[in-house]
Amino acid sequence: MQISVYDTYVQRPDGRLMHFDILVPSDAADRETVLLYGRRYLQAKGLPPNELKAEKCNYCHMASASPDVEDAIAAQGFAILEMENCR
Repeated sequence: MQISVYDTYVQRPDGRLMHFDILVPSDAADRETVLLYGRRYLQAKGLPPNELKAEKCNYCHMASASPDVEDAIAAQGFAILEMENCR
């Protein structure tokens, strides 16, 4: 499965900069949907979803999905790759 990778940054309430990738199927890369997925992720982490701004979530590249990513996308439509300050 080919996926689109969106490089995303969010300022946390504690001041740290959170960095994660939103991974979606390459044929379903509607920007508003990608932002919705990112906000859903933030809300699940107990962070304010409105902190995700469109200008901080940018298409980066296409990639081949790993089996874990494919499973997450099949279950919820997207996957998140946590990079920095996500815990």
